[in-house]
Amino acid sequence: MSQSDEQSGLGPRRLAWMAVTETLKRRVPLDDVMEELARAENLSSRDEALARAIAIVTFRRLGTLGHALRERLNKPPKDERLMHLLATGAAQILYLDVPDHAVVDSAVQLAQNDPKLHHAGGFINAVLRRVARERDVILAESDPWLDTPTWLEERWIAQYGEALAQTIAEAHRSMASVDLTVKSDPESWTERLGGVLLPTGSIRLKERTAIRELPGFEDGEWWVQDAAAALPARLLQAKPGERIADLCAAPGGKTAQLAAAGAEVLAVDRSAKRLQRLDENLARLNLKAETRAIDAEKLDAEPFDAILLDAPCSATGTIRRHPDVAWTKSDEDIRKLAGLQSRLLDKAANLLKPGGRLVYCTCSLEAEEGERQAESFLARHPEFTRLPITPDEIGGFAECITPQGDVRTLPSQMALADHDRSGLDGFFVARFVHSPS
Repeated sequence: MSQSDEQSGLGPRRLAWMAVTETLKRRVPLDDVMEELARAENLSSRDEALARAIAIVTFRRLGTLGHALRERLNKPPKDERLMHLLATGAAQILYLDVPDHAVVDSAVQLAQNDPKLHHAGGFINAVLRRVARERDVILAESDPWLDTPTWLEERWIAQYGEALAQTIAEAHRSMASVDLTVKSDPESWTERLGGVLLPTGSIRLKERTAIRELPGFEDGEWWVQDAAAALPARLLQAKPGERIADLCAAPGGKTAQLAAAGAEVLAVDRSAKRLQRLDENLARLNLKAETRAIDAEKLDAEPFDAILLDAPCSATGTIRRHPDVAWTKSDEDIRKLAGLQSRLLDKAANLLKPGGRLVYCTCSLEAEEGERQAESFLARHPEFTRLPITPDEIGGFAECITPQGDVRTLPSQMALADHDRSGLDGFFVARFVHSPS
């Protein structure tokens, strides 16, 4: 990045624009694209954070932004990159604390510096200035379903009913809170960190701050983990000395929970790069686990006392923190992933001792990746029975227990007095036991 780009603020805005474009074009996670592009941009950590904030809010409100822009264009441009530049500009005007003139000027400069868009400066200037003038009208007209792709809207209405589905869509338009899992003494750490102790045992931070600067980070006393994501490992009820497999383990929050309980953990993940990060996290936390970079379907090992399978999934339960998921996944992805989940469940069943416990979970809102997987697994494996989960195991959070005894969390749940700190990831958790023959 040149010095003039740094002074004009073009660097982070160009990165955000490029990241949105590439994420939608390649249908890959925004985090991966940002990491890849940020290396080339060579931005400061502050500018990179701004770029990420712009890209995330663009995806979180992509439907509203697209609707607002189309309403103010006689003829939408065919160049998708131009529409993405307008969207990232409009996102800053409508949802971020950025001066309107800075947004307009930088968008115009980015276009003028681009060989294919250098002619569009006047057009961009006019459109974004109109968005700024009509900000209140745009915000007043915004409907939660605008920011949910039609294929997901139809799915959620069919599964949850229209009223509950709409609360999910609305929850996705808010930023996700930051939750922590502590090794011990959650009450004391809640006070030290100025957080809120949730009924499930996680600590929710009240303020957004630099994680590494918080008390206890360097000492490895806690790690970042959504409250819902912390439930599966707790429900496995790991005991000291038990031999446990954490399949598809990265980034390692659940591995850390199992290791902290005193279990002998084998953490398996097909990505060596992700496992390296898991090892680094465990080192900071002063916890130990064996790690193995291998496809879990190919794992060969002696039977385990318990297994945690956090299976690859569509991740539609994490849209609050990863809003790009809504715009990069499809029905076909869910179908393919459901097949993989079934195979992984069968593999886990074969790796478990008689009498052993299996917890299956996904961060998905889709029944094919949750409720239907559980029923199909039991139908295929009569040697297993469901071990129902009770409200007292999850802090009395009875609304999350299904009639079958599984856990289904929704982004609209965990309502707190502070609305901006409410919600949690959408998760499905089922627990099974291998009945001794």
